[in-house]
Amino acid sequence: MVSSSHEALHRIFQKDPGLFARAARNLGVAFPPPLTTTELSTDLTETQPLERRVDTLLRMDTEDGSFVLAVESQGEPDPRKPASWAYYLAHVYAKYRIPPVLLVVCADRGTAEWAGRQVDIGPRQWPSLTLRPLVLGPDDVPVIASPDEAARDIPLTVLSAALHRRDPDADAILNALAKALKGLSADDESTAGTFIELTEQGLGKTPAAEIWRHLMAVDLSFFQSETAQRLRAEGVERGLAEGRAKDILVLLSHRGVEVTDGDRDRIADCGDPDVLSLWFTRAITATSVAEVFEDTTG
Repeated sequence: MVSSSHEALHRIFQKDPGLFARAARNLGVAFPPPLTTTELSTDLTETQPLERRVDTLLRMDTEDGSFVLAVESQGEPDPRKPASWAYYLAHVYAKYRIPPVLLVVCADRGTAEWAGRQVDIGPRQWPSLTLRPLVLGPDDVPVIASPDEAARDIPLTVLSAALHRRDPDADAILNALAKALKGLSADDESTAGTFIELTEQGLGKTPAAEIWRHLMAVDLSFFQSETAQRLRAEGVERGLAEGRAKDILVLLSHRGVEVTDGDRDRIADCGDPDVLSLWFTRAITATSVAEVFEDTTG
């Protein structure tokens, strides 16, 4: 199953194709910025019933000529992938007659190291094909923690946040990104909404995602995009649930009802406002936590 964080790591290049040239500088490779960009079909299926799809495929026309950029988001090492990637490049070259470039984006350092290895395809005496992907991992994209720097290149900052989502610097990147988005004009709200969504997707289920939701609920309260409103609503609902859970625990403590660590975790982890309200009502008279939990699954 394709995860939302997987989507963000290649969709950001659809949103801003010029990001590729800027990000590739960190790899020591100088690509000129595109003059025009055409999004191509990602379907690389042949006539036989075997479907193959690259994540993102873009034709980049630059002052030095044209090339096709295939972007793959890779979450973990997969020994089957090099063969698929080689197929993608060969198929794209045969179909469009334009030199292809493969970019693999990895939020995990171990996966990035694996993906960056050169793969020779063929017998050792004479490999007929060599696969050399460009790889962007956490160590290849800088930490952007300055709001001014983030404002100069918001797409790169979104990519930085996604790739450093498990690092201690994630908090600083997200704060810088939030301030940069806050500086966009009202006319840019649609664009800001796209970057908010891509950031949320790119963070996945990491602790950094909770930081981002909090920033959406506080710093970006003026944004009316569907994504921002949903994140704010989730934040408000979560805050109310957390408050009611604390009320239940305080009430039980004052009434001298014994609460185990397991009971405490169950109450704290329940995010259903209706269940929490029922538990609070029962806690007023209950003589045990079992009476509070009776016939509920929260």
